[in-house]
Amino acid sequence: MGRVQGRGPRGGRRGHRLVSDVEDGTGAGDSESSDQEKVEDPSNGSDPSAAPAANAVAVLEYLVKQVVEDPEAVSVSTSEGRRGGLQLDVRVGAGDMGRVIGKRGRIAQSIRTVVRAAAVKDETSVDIEFVD
Repeated sequence: MGRVQGRGPRGGRRGHRLVSDVEDGTGAGDSESSDQEKVEDPSNGSDPSAAPAANAVAVLEYLVKQVVEDPEAVSVSTSEGRRGGLQLDVRVGAGDMGRVIGKRGRIAQSIRTVVRAAAVKDETSVDIEFVD
């Protein structure tokens, strides 16, 4: 493990040490890093039958089902979005739309933010619509 003293690119404080886990080029950890390169991520698109934005859809369904009173009435459908991404349409039971939207749309906006972050793992962009 190498140690760096002084100021970093963001300024830092004088006299404080920054500790890095970057190897210093001695070759001590080379065999370990080559083993890690051989390991493949099973969720790396190896299943061609997987639905597009599967993580985003799963996160969206989970979040909405936690908010509503009738989780069985929640349905999420996908279609092609306006900007080349995916559009996710959320339908909930009759009395639950207000719960999903929240005061001034805060819950709906929070759900959109979290689902868009989950869509990054799917390498796509999503638009979420809450449909009556």
